[in-house]
Amino acid sequence: MSLAERGLGGWARLLVAVTGRDESKLKAFLDDVGHPERLLGLVADAADWTATQAAVSQTVERFGQLHAAVANAGFASADHARRGAAVIGDGDPKLWAPMVLTNVLGPALLVQAAMPHLEATGGRIVLIGSVVGTKNSAGNLYSATKWAVVGFAENLRMHVTTRGIGVTLINPGVIDTPFWQGASASFAMSPQPIVDAITFALDQPAGVDVNTVTVRPIGQPI
Repeated sequence: MSLAERGLGGWARLLVAVTGRDESKLKAFLDDVGHPERLLGLVADAADWTATQAAVSQTVERFGQLHAAVANAGFASADHARRGAAVIGDGDPKLWAPMVLTNVLGPALLVQAAMPHLEATGGRIVLIGSVVGTKNSAGNLYSATKWAVVGFAENLRMHVTTRGIGVTLINPGVIDTPFWQGASASFAMSPQPIVDAITFALDQPAGVDVNTVTVRPIGQPI
């Protein structure tokens, strides 16, 4: 989730709240970034309604207004580690529920908590989908959760555009992060282009809504 005070030429002074389930990882991130006066860290599970609602409330209490909400939480269960392998019929169903709840329920919970504040500011919602949410992969449940995000983005846009809220779905391709450890993806791109895409979506002038952005590295065949 992020807040900002608009200024000439874009986001002049960015105030950001970040949530994470792991307190030690969150603290390490906050220490690395610095600027404690502009950055708020909150321990919260994206799939937990009470925690998400509290995180939004604490963010607004700290910074005064909410201008944007970015639903970035998501992961693939451990049985998806063999890239390209099917988990339906060959995976461990005990691992699936947290992934489905985080990837599908999580964005909906954040939107539900943030919507009244975003309507007050004419704010924007950014949902992080995936290229695999637009390309089927046999037996891949993670892919199915991202298809759900793609569908949610459009039905959400239809609902909130009449309330003055923008919605952007960003579908990343292969990114050089721990998610792809062990995979053969020499063409993976850095996370920076996704950061740039989010900034681009948030920085549109009033009355303009960029709805879908797909960002792949050159060399990715799907």
